[in-house]
Amino acid sequence: MADPSRPPLNWESSATITHPQICSSLPSEVQACLKNARFLHLATCDALYPHISLMNYTYLPSSPFSSSPVIIMTTNPSSKKTLNLINNPRVSLLVHDWVSHRPPTRIPDPTRESSPPPQATRSSLASLLLNINTSALSSISATINGTARMLDEGSEEEKWCKERHLENNTFGDQAQEERGLFGATPNAPQDEGDGGTSCFIEGEEVRVVVVGVQEGRIADWKGGVKDWTIVTPEEDEQRGRQNTINGIS
Repeated sequence: MADPSRPPLNWESSATITHPQICSSLPSEVQACLKNARFLHLATCDALYPHISLMNYTYLPSSPFSSSPVIIMTTNPSSKKTLNLINNPRVSLLVHDWVSHRPPTRIPDPTRESSPPPQATRSSLASLLLNINTSALSSISATINGTARMLDEGSEEEKWCKERHLENNTFGDQAQEERGLFGATPNAPQDEGDGGTSCFIEGEEVRVVVVGVQEGRIADWKGGVKDWTIVTPEEDEQRGRQNTINGIS
């Protein structure tokens, strides 16, 4: 008899477009994921290999400079990803709500270092959080494709986006407690409430990158896949008129 707590996975063929959805805004589950995740993975590419970076980010459904959803990030101008973006602005992003802590395996691995750090297990709250049923917390991962723009230095758009990005990545007292529990950013100034994030956003040489979201894919934990494409409000209105002409309400 099948275990009801472990329903069978239902892998779908996903080499082509699957369950396509055309929308003028991001699907609700992708928006929720972007609003709640701490980091995302940014994939850039040169002529040979993809390059993946773990990034702080800010998601905006629109801005004074774009009616479409955008994702703001910052980058060191001399980094590998910056060079890739200059040569090839097409990017893929991955964001997910999986609990990333790897639980112990049935057969203990003596070579594996403790994760999270020992101080985390001394807290009853931390133990509760670490032992909670992760299947209840995990649901989807979202791949997002788009085109990146390096904003002009000193422009109004750069200033505005940098301010929003700093606001979205400056955290309160809870983050301070979590840093002490799970470990702080290496070499980060200890008096900075954001764990040193501001130096990656406010630095004089930091460049602001804005990704215009174009399309993506949602994959759930059971193997289900759904593709989606963003259209502009004008394109969405045009589609509505076309459907009315074709007799589709």
